[in-house]
Amino acid sequence: MRTGSRAALAAAAAALVLAAAPAHAEERPADQDFTIADPRITESSGLAASRAHPGIYWTHNDQDQPLIYGIDSRTGETVATLTMAGVGTPRDMEAIAVGPDGDIYVGDIGDNLDGSWDHVWIYRFPEPKTLKDQTVRAKQYVVKYADGPRNAEALMVHPTTGRVYIASKKEDGGGLYAGPERLSTSGTNTFRRIGEVPWVTDGAFSPDGERLLLRGYFSAREYVWKEGRVDGDGTPVGAPFQGQAESATYTPDGSAFLFGSEGVRSRVVRVDRKDRPAADPTAGPTAPAPGTPGPSAPAATGTGAQDGSPTTGFLVLAGATVLVLGIKRLLRR
Repeated sequence: MRTGSRAALAAAAAALVLAAAPAHAEERPADQDFTIADPRITESSGLAASRAHPGIYWTHNDQDQPLIYGIDSRTGETVATLTMAGVGTPRDMEAIAVGPDGDIYVGDIGDNLDGSWDHVWIYRFPEPKTLKDQTVRAKQYVVKYADGPRNAEALMVHPTTGRVYIASKKEDGGGLYAGPERLSTSGTNTFRRIGEVPWVTDGAFSPDGERLLLRGYFSAREYVWKEGRVDGDGTPVGAPFQGQAESATYTPDGSAFLFGSEGVRSRVVRVDRKDRPAADPTAGPTAPAPGTPGPSAPAATGTGAQDGSPTTGFLVLAGATVLVLGIKRLLRR
């Protein structure tokens, strides 16, 4: 057999073998399911979508260290670690939100003894313009509740008014509290009860400010927000079951919720809104229509999306094997 023919057969065999091998996963779309890869993040206790950096979500541990992490939802990797300066030692950071002014708000509002501290704190700093490890100078606000100390894990900042709200955590039902119109670093900021809510571990306002999402350990509900209060009993949104369900937020376009939990390599899960707003043609890829497999479905994410069907893989591998054996026979002639 001529050398050119043998080279051509060898090239064809190599191409088939490469086709049979698993392809390297491409970068996934933003704002879909992701796994937090950073081993330092073992107790992700809050989640907030960045306003300045598409696809980035801010989180923090349920801890006493002033650290905030920026996670890229396309990869699950940490792209920025922020160290807050200008504040005291946190006691129990539980919540995070981004306000309409572009500032990040952190709620040091946990109290596992349910009323052992007569005040809690909120920290606030501008969202960094660049994603890198850096120290940020934060303001610190003293917070008290008009009806006495309590435990809380949910802090929400309204996206148009900038008003800060806190939902307390109690097994037999908590309260929704509104802060003053503007927070003050001098004196005490008194939060007043404006409504009743279920057991809440996190919450967030929709980007348009017309809905309020509140989640607990086993469920989540979305409420209509009207004239500074919740209107009605809310609608269940199909939150996933997670071992330590601690965080929830909206995607920046308001089309879906993201739910997170504590734990090493914890998973953040996307749930599409049933009445999600029309897609913005400038906002990038749109989510699939209801009832169709989305990027979070097994058929469209992870290794399942890269492997193809088992039948196709078998045929490619078999073809490569036959071709390679044929080349060996020709070479022995």
